[in-house]
Amino acid sequence: MTVPNERYLTLDRLRALIESDEVDTVVMAFTDMQGRLQGKRLHGRYFLDVALEAGTEGCNYLLAVDVDMNTVEGYEISSWQRGYGDMEFAPDWDTLRLLPHLPATAMVQCDLVWLDHAPVVQSPRTVLRTQLDRVAEQGWTALAGTELEFIAFNTSFEDAHRARYRELEPVNQYNIDYSILGTTRAEPLLRAIRNHMYAAGMDVESAKGECNFGQHEIGFLYAESMATADNHSVYKNAAKEIAAQQGKSLTFMAKYNQQEGSSCHIHLSLRGTDGEVVFWDADSGERTPLYDRFVAGLLATMADFTLLYAPNINSYKRFAAGSFAPTTIAWGLDNRTCAVRLVGHGAGARMENRVPGADVNPYLALAAMLAGGLHGIEQELELEPELAGNAYVSGDHARIPTTLHAAREAFAGSAVARAALGDAVVDHYTNMADVELAAYGAAVTDWELFRGFERL
Repeated sequence: MTVPNERYLTLDRLRALIESDEVDTVVMAFTDMQGRLQGKRLHGRYFLDVALEAGTEGCNYLLAVDVDMNTVEGYEISSWQRGYGDMEFAPDWDTLRLLPHLPATAMVQCDLVWLDHAPVVQSPRTVLRTQLDRVAEQGWTALAGTELEFIAFNTSFEDAHRARYRELEPVNQYNIDYSILGTTRAEPLLRAIRNHMYAAGMDVESAKGECNFGQHEIGFLYAESMATADNHSVYKNAAKEIAAQQGKSLTFMAKYNQQEGSSCHIHLSLRGTDGEVVFWDADSGERTPLYDRFVAGLLATMADFTLLYAPNINSYKRFAAGSFAPTTIAWGLDNRTCAVRLVGHGAGARMENRVPGADVNPYLALAAMLAGGLHGIEQELELEPELAGNAYVSGDHARIPTTLHAAREAFAGSAVARAALGDAVVDHYTNMADVELAAYGAAVTDWELFRGFERL
C-alpha cells in the first residue's frame, strides 16, 4: 500500500486510531453517475473485525436511478426483472483518509464489482480506469486538475428548500472576482473548507472570488488523474457538509440563475511514466506533434462527448456568448473564448477544457478527454489553426451542442465513443440522458406558470 502523502492513512495507522478510540466511524463510498458520494458508515470495530476482510455490498440500483433516487426503466444492469441484486464495494486503500470536518471519521473510496468480482464497467471510476489503462499501455501517465466553482448562500439547506431555492441571500452581494475584501466576507467558510481538505490529504492551492454573487473557487494542485477525480468527489461532498455545519448552503449547479454559471475547467497533460515531458520539445521550445494530435482528437470528439461534459438539462443554460463559457469548438493560445485553451510551456504545457460545468462527473469527463485525445493520436489527426480573437462571433467552426437532447444524440451515435468506452457504457449513459429528458418534458415549470396562468 502506498499513500500520496503523510496526511493520508495507512491501514496500520487506521487500525491504531480505531483501537485507541480516536476513530469510531469508517465511510466506505463510491461515486455514482451523478458524481455524488454514496455508501455506508461502518462502526470502526465492525470495520476491523468484519468489513476489512469481508467487505460490504450495496444495491445495484445505485447506478440506475435518477437524481431523486427513483428507480427508472432502461438500465441493463438493474431492474425489477433482474431483482435489484447487490454490487460489492472494493476498497482502494490508496484513498484511505481522515475526514477531519466530521468527528472521529475516516473514509475509503471504492470501486464497484459484481459478486463474481468482475468490474462494473458502467461505474464512473471504472470508466476512467479503463482509459488510464489505455494511456499506460502507451507508456504515459495523465495528470489533471479540476477548477470547481460554487455559489454560497447565508441560508441553510433546509431553509433554502422551504424557500423553493428562491430569494436566497448569497454570501456576497456584488461581483467579487479576485476581490480580497469580497473573499474575506466568506472567509470563515472558505478557510474551513481549505484547511479541512488539506488535513484530508489534498494539496490546496488557493481560494478566489468569482463573478456571480456569492460565487467562489477553491483550487487544488494537479495530480494523477484518478487521484484528482477522487479528491474532486470528496471535496464537493465535504464542501456542502462544511457549509451546512455553518448554517449555510452552496450549489454546484452549472447555472443557478441568469448571471454567470459555475464551471469546472479541466486541465490535462500527459507525461512519460518516468516523468518525461511529452507535450513539449525543449530544444525547439514548441509543442510536440503528440500534443497537437491529442488536442485535435479532443476537438474532433467534443460534440460526441459533450454529454459527459454537460450531463444535465441545466448544464446547457451555461453556454452563452460573452459569458466565459464556450459556445465554439475551437482552440486558442490563452484564449478564454474557446472551448479548449492551451496554456503553459515546458513541463507546464497543458490544455484546459472549458466546456464542463460544476455539475460534471469528473471521472466521466476525464475519461472522455483521454478517449478523445487518444483518438487523435491513433488517427494522427492534424490540428487545425488556432482561433485568434473572439470565438463567440466566429462562423467558421462547429458549435457545442446546445441541448441535452442534441448531446444525447451525438453520444449515442458516436463510433468513437463506442469503440473507446464500449457499448455497455454508452448505452448506460444514453439512458441516463433519456431519463432526465423525460422528467424535464413532464415537468410544469415556474416559467410556464408565471407566463401562462392568467395571460393565456
